[in-house]
Amino acid sequence: MSRSRAPRRARPLLPQDPNLGVLLFIPSRSMEVRILAAVNEAGHDVTMAQSKVFQRIGPDGSRLTDLAAAAEVTKQSAAFIVDQLVAKGYVERVPDPSDARARLIRLTALGHEVVEVARPVQQQIEAEWVEHLGAQRARELYETLVELRKITDPFA
Repeated sequence: MSRSRAPRRARPLLPQDPNLGVLLFIPSRSMEVRILAAVNEAGHDVTMAQSKVFQRIGPDGSRLTDLAAAAEVTKQSAAFIVDQLVAKGYVERVPDPSDARARLIRLTALGHEVVEVARPVQQQIEAEWVEHLGAQRARELYETLVELRKITDPFA
């Protein structure tokens, strides 16, 4: 009688502690926290939850269902957050020119001010990362992440 052997576990191709997902999350979260701190310091009352929806609003506006999907929250949660952002004057609901029954969520002038506060902070952080990694490695990282986005971002 022969003994069956347990299948051998394949060796991971990458170290697993921390895993690649966590390593991608840490710098992303760091950037979000620093940008939100700058936005708040500039006098804009935006929470992290609100920023998740806010930052996904397209340049011509976005439908609520698209914002909910992109922010990975329920439509009800997105509607609640949009209501908060409307009340604070950062976004507005306007008719969708492509569908009279639908509404678009669009940044107001005050919402664009938030973007103008956030953009230079983002650029500063990216410059710090380029300085730390070096231009070549930073470019390779960027190109690699753009390539990875093709199989991970359903909204790209």
